[in-house]
Amino acid sequence: MEKLIAYLNALDKAQQEAFAARCETTVGYLRKAVSIKQKLSDGLCLRIAAESHGAVPPEDLRPDVDWVYLRAALANTAQAAIKNVAQGVANV
Repeated sequence: MEKLIAYLNALDKAQQEAFAARCETTVGYLRKAVSIKQKLSDGLCLRIAAESHGAVPPEDLRPDVDWVYLRAALANTAQAAIKNVAQGVANV
């Protein structure tokens, strides 16, 4: 969680607010979560990683999660969804 707080502190107030909004949360929630060492949801960890452009990897936020497995599962789900959409378009 240290990387998250360092990332936030490197931003000005407006940038912090914008970052938190893109992560679908608030700066206050993120700071509180860091201070009480709260476990963030998997989804929030992935949004933070994406919105920080990798500066705050999910592994640093939740080392207890098997991120390799989760990423593979998400990729498989996305591929299946794309295949279903493509089949639907082909049947139109």
